[in-house]
Amino acid sequence: MPRFPSDQLLTFATVLSEGTLDAAARMLHITPSAVSQRLKALEQSAGRVLLQRSNPAQATEAGEVVLRLARQVAQLEADAGRELGLDGDRAQLAVPIVVNADSLAVWFLQALAHVPEDLNVTFDLHRDDEQHSTSLLRSGKVMAAVTATPEPVQGCRVESLGVMRYRAVAAPQFVERWFPGSEKGLDKHPDKHPRSHVDGAALNAAPTVDFDRKDTYQWAFVQSAFKAEGGAVPDWKGPRHYVPASQDFGDAIRLGLGWGLIPEVQCGPDIADGRLIELAPDRPFDVPLYWQRWKTASRVLDVLSDTVREVSGQYLAKP
Repeated sequence: MPRFPSDQLLTFATVLSEGTLDAAARMLHITPSAVSQRLKALEQSAGRVLLQRSNPAQATEAGEVVLRLARQVAQLEADAGRELGLDGDRAQLAVPIVVNADSLAVWFLQALAHVPEDLNVTFDLHRDDEQHSTSLLRSGKVMAAVTATPEPVQGCRVESLGVMRYRAVAAPQFVERWFPGSEKGLDKHPDKHPRSHVDGAALNAAPTVDFDRKDTYQWAFVQSAFKAEGGAVPDWKGPRHYVPASQDFGDAIRLGLGWGLIPEVQCGPDIADGRLIELAPDRPFDVPLYWQRWKTASRVLDVLSDTVREVSGQYLAKP
């Protein structure tokens, strides 16, 4: 079985983190030639090409396995250093995590803010759709993920966090223009604020706001509307705006560019004061979220997981 020296693993992970050999050399305070030599020795030990020398550098399929090992070794070394009191005042470990945009905007930063300072870590956040985030776990680029995938990635453990509830909403002027017939179906909240009932065909014909091209939630909501009405689901999507930032996504809807799904905790006050109108109040859109992390024993990941579990419970509904 090949042995991988920790300095070679560290160099490999740094190249992938920094993007180039030169940048990794500056970070490690060694020469680019030394970086190249360590990578060559690592690939000889593995018997595989591990790195695509592109700009930025990318791991090959075999390299993803070694990257995961490199990050796990770094994590274990940092944990041991803390237990032995050898870490001083330096942050010994940057913890890479992938999080979906809405969790990042609603609750995840609150969780990070509650991590005890004596853990002495930094966080390297990656943003990706919760339906796709586990790919970064598989590649070894992150140690943990907020994801919609309940099946554990190999080498990871998974636990349910709760449900992010979304509401289909639009600005009043948008409803007046695109759903003029819905006024007949308006009912009232107990507090007298309007709610609308819009069918699937009208939703699909009106401009929609999607986060990006990975965002399938609005389309899934339209499909569910057709199915609830007993009709055939169309094979075409209506006009779409793409707004890839959580705050800007909500602002686009509030400004009347289109309709979309916003987390209930974000749009509730706007619904209450009439700045947004619910389009299907009896059909919330629920997305179960899960926390996946490496199985590797680690105080850092244990404390982080406890904090994520506690804070998410304040914002997410129980499934």
